[in-house]
Amino acid sequence: MIERAKVSSAALIPEAKGTAMRIATFNVENLDDEEVPPDDDKRPTFQERLEILRPQMERLRADILCLQEIHGQGEDATRRTLRALATLLEGTRYEGFQLRSTTLAGGQGVQRFRNLVTLIPPGWSFEESREILHKFTPPPEYSVVTERDDNGPRPLKWDRPLLYCRARTPDGLVLHILNAHYKSKTPTPIAGQGPVNFKWATAAGWAEGFFLSSIKRVGAALETRVFLDELFKTDRNAMIVLAGDLNAEADEVPLEAIRGDVTSHGNPALNHLTMYPCGNTVPEDSRFTLYHHGRKNMLDHLLVSRAMMACYRGTEIHNEFLQDESVAFAVDKKFPASDHAPVVAEFDDAMIAKRMM
Repeated sequence: MIERAKVSSAALIPEAKGTAMRIATFNVENLDDEEVPPDDDKRPTFQERLEILRPQMERLRADILCLQEIHGQGEDATRRTLRALATLLEGTRYEGFQLRSTTLAGGQGVQRFRNLVTLIPPGWSFEESREILHKFTPPPEYSVVTERDDNGPRPLKWDRPLLYCRARTPDGLVLHILNAHYKSKTPTPIAGQGPVNFKWATAAGWAEGFFLSSIKRVGAALETRVFLDELFKTDRNAMIVLAGDLNAEADEVPLEAIRGDVTSHGNPALNHLTMYPCGNTVPEDSRFTLYHHGRKNMLDHLLVSRAMMACYRGTEIHNEFLQDESVAFAVDKKFPASDHAPVVAEFDDAMIAKRMM
């Protein structure tokens, strides 16, 4: 642990005079307060999770906090609330924060599983919030080739919407906040192929499930990029942050699509559209948010526009206590913490104010 602490990215932000704005993203992993049966020794209790998660969130000292995998609780679909999250925030710096979340399709209540939640401090204001799912990218038609019953082409939809919020600070700064959680690399289930008890019927079925998940992940990234272009049409110098669990490394296709680097599209006239991954300023040894089969992965990201980069100080990745839940016999009871590390970036308030003048 001593050696790991030496390379922690948390010490990378230099001391600076004046105040700072901090933006964080954190996949808390299946936050729920449902009761665990006494004979179930494979799941942590909610109280055990609170004892781990509260200090983690306090350490972020975030002004803007983007969370993923927040489950909804309640008697039925229309009455579900974010009760577990409210309990988690009790007694923390975020208790009085305002929030917006993804909802059911009709806007009544929240989803049972994996809501996106964006929080901002008291005194700030949400000027707009909406969910973006197939608003800019219609679902492609696809025929599953390994499915035993051929049902013809069907729409292939992204797993989750993008949560967009436009927030204004008490000083009048407008921030565009995009909270995202893209499809994981876990293969999409296919009727007749699996998985059943973690097994697939054929290798081809598994490969096609993996292919379908890739389409969903890249498709969601494409929709994000199209929406970003729309925001930049309104303001070339927009202050934009995209935060979330993107289930891709910085050099993989989903991130390449979002970044819009001039070296990719070859058009210098589009330089103002670039989104920069803040994690790239963290030394490579410390640049990871998840362990999988012993390998370090950087799947959680904060990407910001050029206007934000002008005020950028640095990034922390709080990964000192990450455990590898993918190893044999590793169950959540052993690791009640999230399997993702939070990421927080810091920006100079004085420079932001100067840019507004």
